[in-house]
Amino acid sequence: MVVHVPCRLVNFSAIAIHKIITMPATEKIKLAIDRSVRALSLKPSLGLGTGISKTRITNGLACDISEGPWKLKADMPEAVGGDSTGPTPGVYGRAALGSCLAIGYMMAASKINLPISMLEVEVQADYDDGALMGTSDVPPGYLEVRYTVSIESSAAEQDILRMLDDADRHSPYLDVFTRAQKCKRQVKITSPKLHA
Repeated sequence: MVVHVPCRLVNFSAIAIHKIITMPATEKIKLAIDRSVRALSLKPSLGLGTGISKTRITNGLACDISEGPWKLKADMPEAVGGDSTGPTPGVYGRAALGSCLAIGYMMAASKINLPISMLEVEVQADYDDGALMGTSDVPPGYLEVRYTVSIESSAAEQDILRMLDDADRHSPYLDVFTRAQKCKRQVKITSPKLHA
């Protein structure tokens, strides 16, 4: 899940940081959410930002991906010309949705002190590679996406379902998967002759 909470939202002292590190995870999550909600309520502009990742082809279809301190690798299977040196973009896309949902559920449960001892999200996505290769007339994206949430909790079923519904309404990647986004392409072309 992509939730950007700027460091300026929270101004912890060393004692407060120590308390957060040693307290149970759900209390730490609840405290952090409460502080972020208060800060965003007072100054909504703190929630605005732009995530920037860069992807560079390194060899064949293999890519190095970086965003901030994170370094990732993507590639395609050998059947389509890759070397399988990393997960495909589809793996990252499904992982983005699944992890965003799982994290959102834990955040929503922590806010209302709903106990969860196990939580897992499975994402299934149907596709037609013929669209990627130009041999099929269907859209190149997923044909259908399904997700299954498995939860172990002592809470009442209606409370769990209410929490899931609330978290789904606020899930950035569920929104990305279900609502068309504006995508604008810019192109920068450099001639190799200029570098000689």
